[in-house]
Amino acid sequence: MENRIIRRIGQAIARWLTYEPTPPADTVLLLNFDRLCYEIRPGDVILVEGRSRVSNVIKQITQSPWTHSALYIGRLYDIEDPALRERVEAHIDVAPETQLILESLLDEGTVIHPLSKYRREHLRICRPSGLSPQDARKVIAYTLERLGTGYDMRQLFDLARFLFPYGILPRRWRSSLFRHNAGDPTRTVCSTLLAEAFQSVRFPLLPFAERIDGERIHLHQRNPRLVSPRDFDYSPYFDIIKYPLFGRDDVAVYRHLPWQDTDVVCNDLNDCFRAVAAEAGDPPKPARRAPRVNLLQTTPPQGDRA
Repeated sequence: MENRIIRRIGQAIARWLTYEPTPPADTVLLLNFDRLCYEIRPGDVILVEGRSRVSNVIKQITQSPWTHSALYIGRLYDIEDPALRERVEAHIDVAPETQLILESLLDEGTVIHPLSKYRREHLRICRPSGLSPQDARKVIAYTLERLGTGYDMRQLFDLARFLFPYGILPRRWRSSLFRHNAGDPTRTVCSTLLAEAFQSVRFPLLPFAERIDGERIHLHQRNPRLVSPRDFDYSPYFDIIKYPLFGRDDVAVYRHLPWQDTDVVCNDLNDCFRAVAAEAGDPPKPARRAPRVNLLQTTPPQGDRA
């Protein structure tokens, strides 16, 4: 009975911390979400600028606008392993073409949601530079195997303690982040899970570099429990990709090519003809050879003058 009451209290606190107020109707996002959905690849990390109470805490702790990270895992048919695909289908009931992300949330644990969940949020893509397709699948598999794990509240409070000078805190209040195997190994936070997934394939995030004998360099992986969403933004091993609402790439250059005429087709430059399209609703007419057009002429043929 006591445990049930404590669990309900914890759930109520989690809902209060993660409540996302509805953005104002006049909010203008500097993001082309449709373009992002078209360009995103499995294995990309998505950074989210959250608006909840816990997001504001993370902003203060990390001094960064990015408060949450998620992993894009693609669509159901992108997951080649049948066992992993069944695992995803057991967690979420969606159409096969739905784009999916995996994330760890304070009130839900490690779960899968549609990418469209963040349509109205400020987002950024961090793409692991040079990550092979095989390792991208391994990274996704690592996270999928941890579906259903809870969220490590202790780690969130441990990070918050870095706001205070270490010496003034009582020993029992000090952070446990540097203790070996500290906390519950079956719980995680969003950025820690992703950092562990990339470390599982030896992909660097923000490694420590040690110079040996003045020439050789040894790399040491950073403690994944110390990783925050902003580290994917800072890492030189992740490419930052933005899709602005109005970008230069969104101007369809092919629409401005110097076409001679929209209804002229050619076998070659000396053998062209005008293909006259029928008006909607007109009865079909017998086929008739259209007059030839020579594109090398400076004036159009007499029969084609306006």
